[in-house]
Amino acid sequence: MTDTTRTGPGSGPEPGPESTGTGTGTGGSGYHTPRRASWRSIGPGVVVAATGVGAGDLVATLIAGGKFGYTLLWAAVIGCLVKISLAEAAGRWHLATGRTLFDGWRSLGSWTTVYFAGYVVVWGFVYGAAAMSSSALPLAALFPDTMDLKVWAVLCGLVGLVFVWFNQYAVFEKVMTVLVGVMFLVTVYLAIRVTPHLGAAAAGLVPVLPDGSLFYTLGLIGGVGGTITLAAYGYWVNAKGWTDTGWMKVMRLDNRVAYLTTGLFVVAMLFVGAELLHASGVALAKGDKGLLSLSTILEERYGAATAKLFLIGFFATSFTSLIGVWHGVSLMFADFVTKFRPAGAAGAAGAAGPSPEKSLPFRAYLLWLTFPPISLLFLDQPFGLVVVYGVIGALFMPFLAVTLLWLLNSARTPADWRNGPVSNVMIGAAGLLFVVLCVQQLRELPW
Repeated sequence: MTDTTRTGPGSGPEPGPESTGTGTGTGGSGYHTPRRASWRSIGPGVVVAATGVGAGDLVATLIAGGKFGYTLLWAAVIGCLVKISLAEAAGRWHLATGRTLFDGWRSLGSWTTVYFAGYVVVWGFVYGAAAMSSSALPLAALFPDTMDLKVWAVLCGLVGLVFVWFNQYAVFEKVMTVLVGVMFLVTVYLAIRVTPHLGAAAAGLVPVLPDGSLFYTLGLIGGVGGTITLAAYGYWVNAKGWTDTGWMKVMRLDNRVAYLTTGLFVVAMLFVGAELLHASGVALAKGDKGLLSLSTILEERYGAATAKLFLIGFFATSFTSLIGVWHGVSLMFADFVTKFRPAGAAGAAGAAGPSPEKSLPFRAYLLWLTFPPISLLFLDQPFGLVVVYGVIGALFMPFLAVTLLWLLNSARTPADWRNGPVSNVMIGAAGLLFVVLCVQQLRELPW
């Protein structure tokens, strides 16, 4: 089959309405009646967009806008296209093959299992503390002199644990959608409030690289929304009940909505950085605390109400990342444990059995994300742990891009759903970008 028959971001043709083949439970090679792509169907995309955009991403975008104004707007747009291609590839693998992403990784060799095992253990330990702290910062600012920041952080972690433990995907998606609505309204309000110069913004769509902007540019393209949540997208697709190629059109619409939403967040925060920071020459501190500095600036410029509204949006951004990881990466870990057992090596997504969200591995990883990281809230992070976390974290996105290219150009994927040239170019370019960012991150580690 030639690539000219393929549609979408380099993938296979959509099955026609008359194609009602049953497919296979684990191979996914048959066709299924396509479901209608409706706005009412979207959901996993909202979840992946909300989880992928954290407080650190917003700070990075604000700093880029503060340093270079609207000049790097084009990079934010390209970044969204890159993420669309990667998430579409992850979702397409799940739907076209009937197998999970970890099942695909395992077929590439034992090295993928070794890497992923190390990643989820160390990354989860450190990320748990970071997510709890990030969610606690705006609460401590909204309710000063009530509780210590560490107490707020522990409460955020425990609330996330209880929420994910006792609710399944449908409720989880609804809550995430509400929080995304809060994020959207706050960021768009701020972008309008600072009165952006639309002419300068339009000029920022022309690719240019000001002096000293290279790594800010690469960070905008590769960083915002670019985490393990891209890999979790396929698991949320299955949790939604989309399990075969008949859902491909729905998944693609859902995915595009996800990164259109992410793009709006990024553009809005770039506008705020360009107008509020760049125009006045104010420098914002790196890290989540930089958002507290922005809250102070907003209060001085626009009043306490705007500052408090921003803090609410800050909390929604951080807490969606927390519960999104608590849910999505726990799903991946549960699949990892199942597939690691020889008897479950070829298990299909959506196979009969207890819900993954009620399984022992899912809940064990939930506990791992919550309780061990609490110790890091009261101690300085051990030096060696910071280095290991930085190394495996920097390697994940190149790992994801390379393995998706490998899986979706091989016989592991039915021929009709393999990558076409557009998808190969986009994912290949993403892989090269993430390798460069990986090298840069490794150079910046406190060796």
